[in-house]
Amino acid sequence: MIPSMQNPVRIGLIGCGAISGAYLKASKHFPILQFVAAADLNREAAEKRAAEFGIPRVLTLEELLRDPDIELILNLTVPKAHVPISTAALQAGKHVYVEKPLAVSRDSGMQLMSLAAEKKLLVGCAPDTFLGSGLQTARRAIDDGSIGRPVAFSAFMMCPGHEHWHASPEFFYEVGGGPMLDMGPYYVTALLNLLGPVKRLSGFVSIAIPQRTISSQPKAGKIITVETPDHIAGLIEFENGATGPLVTSFATRFPQVSGATPITIFGTEGTLLVPDPNGFSGAVKLRRNADAEFTVVPPVFEQKYERSIGLADMATSIRTGQPFRATGQQAMAALDLMLGFLDSSDANRAYTPLVQYERPSPMPTEPAFGYTD
Repeated sequence: MIPSMQNPVRIGLIGCGAISGAYLKASKHFPILQFVAAADLNREAAEKRAAEFGIPRVLTLEELLRDPDIELILNLTVPKAHVPISTAALQAGKHVYVEKPLAVSRDSGMQLMSLAAEKKLLVGCAPDTFLGSGLQTARRAIDDGSIGRPVAFSAFMMCPGHEHWHASPEFFYEVGGGPMLDMGPYYVTALLNLLGPVKRLSGFVSIAIPQRTISSQPKAGKIITVETPDHIAGLIEFENGATGPLVTSFATRFPQVSGATPITIFGTEGTLLVPDPNGFSGAVKLRRNADAEFTVVPPVFEQKYERSIGLADMATSIRTGQPFRATGQQAMAALDLMLGFLDSSDANRAYTPLVQYERPSPMPTEPAFGYTD
């Protein structure tokens, strides 16, 4: 049973940067979500978001964490602050939903999950794009045997980098950033949901462009020293036998890869073109052995979901006790794999995952968690 509008989960927002707007805009479609306070190191940013989206209070971080009315913290800080803020929230007795990545190291991520278990609190983590119509339609096609047994895949996220458009791109090149920890969560989470657990992987990494010059405003001309690999090429073997490459790069120009369908799954009976895992919808295209060309797979899932669907799923779990999908455990498994590419490259050998992964249940075809237009 979906919790009623009379009993929404009360949420405190920490971190009022660009991505917060997407969460707050989409949250209006879910009556289970109620934002009651906002905080940011830049109080002006918090005040702006509060005024824009009708959040009643702007607090300091300490005030927000102490507030007994707040049940759930939405942590949208920069990656290196994810674990410290999430830890403080758990210690304050609050559930946490955090932007990706869960952490910037395995040890800190595992400590966070252990603390949550000790406190009997929930941890959720982005991305939740795998809950959208695009990836759910692709998953159903694979699970229904539309391409036979999955044999291979390819996945590419290749671009020049974020200093050409982002207002404050420095953190993308710090430890905890880079193309794998920044964009890899979308791709790794999508592949896990499509193909299941990973058996082993290998990685080949480099800092291709050691210094970057910001060309976007307001920091145009500032030099960034790159601290983490900006080009990562990996090979993955899944437990079901499917193998293939995953490449994430902030150092490539003019990649000849479709931005609309950057993931391809090859099977014994056909091939599936999977839409951008950074989005919630997009066309899934299938060509079976007897087909002359690719055709669009009719979507049967809700196509209007945006950021906050994972948060709404978690909030419903808080009220009902039913499992949710964008869990901290899934994010921990993805983090283990993403760091595994770097570890493999450093050790010059294949990496075997340390964190167990279990695919969450598929989404219902009808609008979920009280979604309204």
